[in-house]
Amino acid sequence: MTRARNAAFILLCVLLAASASAQSKGNARINGKILDDQGKPAQAVLVRALKVGDSVPREVTTNDRGEWNLTGLAAGQWNFEFAKDGFDSQRMTVEITANRNPPIDMKLTKAAPPVDPNVELQGAMQKAVELQKGGKAAEAREVIEAMIAKYPAAYRLNAFVASTYEGEKNYDKAIEHLKIVVEKEPADIDMKSYLAELYSMKGDKVEAQKVLESIDMTQVKDPTLFINSAITSINAGKADEAIATLDKIQKQFPTQANILYYRARAYIVDKKYPEAKADLEKFVSMAALDARELPDAKKLLEQLKDVK
Repeated sequence: MTRARNAAFILLCVLLAASASAQSKGNARINGKILDDQGKPAQAVLVRALKVGDSVPREVTTNDRGEWNLTGLAAGQWNFEFAKDGFDSQRMTVEITANRNPPIDMKLTKAAPPVDPNVELQGAMQKAVELQKGGKAAEAREVIEAMIAKYPAAYRLNAFVASTYEGEKNYDKAIEHLKIVVEKEPADIDMKSYLAELYSMKGDKVEAQKVLESIDMTQVKDPTLFINSAITSINAGKADEAIATLDKIQKQFPTQANILYYRARAYIVDKKYPEAKADLEKFVSMAALDARELPDAKKLLEQLKDVK
C-alpha cells in the first residue's frame, strides 16, 4: 500500500468512526427525577443511555435534587440504566422522538444486603446434624444436597452425605460421594483415610489398600487405620503386605508400641521368627502395663524362646 493510499485508508476509517458516533447525536432531549425508597431525592445516580446499534453511551449523574438531563440525542430507541451503589439498578428501553419527550421519573430501592453463604451453610449443617442424630438420615441428606446444588463450591459437604449413607450401610453411595471430595483434594489425608475405611467396611480390601498406599505417610497423624489394614492382611495370610504397611507406620510413629506387636504377628505368619522375637521383646519393654496386647506378647515370646 502506497503512502497516499495508506493516508486515504486512515482518513476513511476516521470518517466511518465519526459517522458511527454521529448516529446517536441529534436535537432531542430527555430528563427526569429519581427518588430513593424513602421518597427523598437520590443524588449521584448514574444515568447511562445507549442508542440501540451504537457502542458509545451517554452518561450523566443526578444533582442534589435527584434531577438529570440529557440533550443532543438522536431520535430512536435508547437503552437506559440507572445505577447507584447500595441500590438495585433499573433498566428500560425508551423511544426518543425529535419532539418533546416525557420525563422519566422513578424510585430506586435499596438493594438487599448480600447473603453470606457461610451463614446459610452453617445453619443447614446444624439442621442436618440434628436430623442425623434423630435417625432421619434421608432428611439430613436432602438438606445438605440442596446446599451443594445451590453452592457447588461447597463440595466438601459430600463427606457429610457420605456419612449418612454409611449409617445406612449403603457403602457404594457413601464411596461415590466421598470420592468427589478426594478427587478435588487428593492431598487431604483425613478424607482419603475415610475413603479407605469405607472400602474396608464394604469388604473391598484391595481398593482400601490402594487408597492407603496413595497416602503420604509423613502427613498421617493417627496410624489406627493402617494398623487395622495390616491386621486384615495378617488374618488373610498376606504377611508381606502387613509387614510393608507396618514398616512404614513404625518409621512415622516409632514410640507407638502396638505397631511392633502386630509386626511381630506378621513375622510369625511369614515364619521370620528372629524378627518376630526382636519386635516382641521391644514391644514388651515399651508397652504400658495395662496394654491389652501385653499378655499375648509375653506368651508368644515364651513359645518362640527355643525357635530358631
